[in-house]
Amino acid sequence: MHPLAIRRQARLEHRNGSSIGSVAARLGLPYQTVRTWCRNEGAPDSRFTEARCFRCRETTSADREPYAYLLGIYLGDGHLVTSAKVPVLRISCTAAYTDLLDQAEKAMLATLANRVQRIRQKGSVNLQSYSKHWPCLFPQAGAGKKHERRIELESWQQAIVLDHPGAFLRGLFHSDGCRAINRITKNGKTYEYPRYLFANESADILAVCGWALDLLGVAWRLNRRNSLSVARRDAVALLDEHVGPKS
Repeated sequence: MHPLAIRRQARLEHRNGSSIGSVAARLGLPYQTVRTWCRNEGAPDSRFTEARCFRCRETTSADREPYAYLLGIYLGDGHLVTSAKVPVLRISCTAAYTDLLDQAEKAMLATLANRVQRIRQKGSVNLQSYSKHWPCLFPQAGAGKKHERRIELESWQQAIVLDHPGAFLRGLFHSDGCRAINRITKNGKTYEYPRYLFANESADILAVCGWALDLLGVAWRLNRRNSLSVARRDAVALLDEHVGPKS
């Protein structure tokens, strides 16, 4: 993919009177490529998401909390299709969780997307956005299911989670987790208490969730091979400050 500066230069030269052919020849680019850029002369630069991709641009001062949340959602219910001409990020969610859908859409728009589509299916909604730069932000994308391959956070992703562990955990629990009431009977009496559960077939993603919980000082334990639990009263209260129930 050609740098944004080259696109701007090509459009500027064409605007100043150079023909598309001469601009293409001088820059050593295909005629059709330059023609496409120049035909989009009236569109703002933000149309090209390279201008918004924080892995490709120089500035690093922007808030990364929306990305931390989106990363958590992606590791749970996200899928990045890279085989198409333009990669597409899809986040699947139960249609009843309207607030969750709104949060996920806002995170996609704040992170990179210029537009997010809502594709409705039976009982669920797919949020999807096309951009050649989604793979820059989700290097975990690959062939096959997540639990069948290695999932590790890059060092720059770890740094973002260190800054925003609560947002990252909110994304994880909004995708593959829940806040539920646990009921136990002891000596003929029934007790109820809230707890959080996070279930994922990927041992790597479970480990990342546990690491983020440790960052917040939230006590947790593995209650099954593919699930972890947050059940202590103080731990649930702390996680409530960052996650809360789905809605």
